[in-house]
Amino acid sequence: MNIAIIGTGNVGGALATNWSKKGHNINLGVRDVNQFKGIELLKNQNTKAHSINEAVAQSEVILISTPPTAIIEIIEQMGDVTGKIIIDATNAVRQQPDPYKTVYHCLAEKTKAEIVKCFNSTGFENMLNPIYNGEGIDMFMAGDSELAKKAAAQLALDAGFGTCMDFGKSDKVELLEKLALSWINLAIMQGHGRNMAFKVVRR
Repeated sequence: MNIAIIGTGNVGGALATNWSKKGHNINLGVRDVNQFKGIELLKNQNTKAHSINEAVAQSEVILISTPPTAIIEIIEQMGDVTGKIIIDATNAVRQQPDPYKTVYHCLAEKTKAEIVKCFNSTGFENMLNPIYNGEGIDMFMAGDSELAKKAAAQLALDAGFGTCMDFGKSDKVELLEKLALSWINLAIMQGHGRNMAFKVVRR
């Protein structure tokens, strides 16, 4: 796949690294191609830096992993995303993109893209290395677009996750963000450490 990464910090950088190893073409969408957070990602294979508009134009999948409050500006910079797949990896548990509850809801109203919430429910360390005791942990997704979910599920496997479970449609997006807050609560607020993850087990 040709994947645009908007937000080249910890989460975007971890996913960009793992996806590049799987042979995906990574287009980093940045403000300044000569100086940006995560510039070391250019050492990865199949990875180039572009303006946000150029990265989006060259990609069929777009990952957004920025602060939620930046989404209005990002939408303006992306240009036409009609029919493209957008993966919302943000969490609006502390800051909301007013007047919207989440970035997903903002994208759903302001674009004609295929949107899915995914890669938001755990820490970046688990994005970079999702293997625990030889087994991939779970990723989760939510949204109305089956096309976007199919792409997200495949990209979760490509990043090393064991599976990508469907949390439901757009009415479950906020619930999925609460799952992220639950991980933050356990790992950070309760002091259990960031090397912990969620996995569903069945009897």
